[in-house]
Amino acid sequence: MKQITSADLKALAAQAQQSPRLRANRNLHVELSDPIQRLAIAMEPGTYVRAQRHPHTWELLSALSGRFVVLNFDEEGRVTQRTVLGEDCKVLEIPAGCWHAVLSLDVGGVIFEVKHGPYTAVAEEDFASWSSAEGSPSASTLMQWYATAQMGQRFSGVQSA
Repeated sequence: MKQITSADLKALAAQAQQSPRLRANRNLHVELSDPIQRLAIAMEPGTYVRAQRHPHTWELLSALSGRFVVLNFDEEGRVTQRTVLGEDCKVLEIPAGCWHAVLSLDVGGVIFEVKHGPYTAVAEEDFASWSSAEGSPSASTLMQWYATAQMGQRFSGVQSA
């Protein structure tokens, strides 16, 4: 039996706090080639998740601890859905091909993710062209916008794809 305990969540969060990207994960799947990927991801406030899509798979998310803003976007980067996972919403599924981003709101936040494998890194064309590249100076501006973005709004800050 595989399990993730409360102690595991705390240890994973501590690991994320020490990581340069402010993230750490614990896989339940054995190999990256497994047909279903299942993992807990500790995401500290300040970790940047660039707007992206997964053309080949839906993505199921559940908050194990903490809260996360999950945004869906149309092709132009307009917010089509905003959810705070870990408050009223406990589980959500993002459809295949849907542009989305996640923002961690709480220290010690851990999200559980399930999606089709095998694991493949996000291809450049599957990052939203209007979103800032990871490590760019404008990424923090985009994260600030994620925190308050509402339905129908579009990011208008500086971009560097």
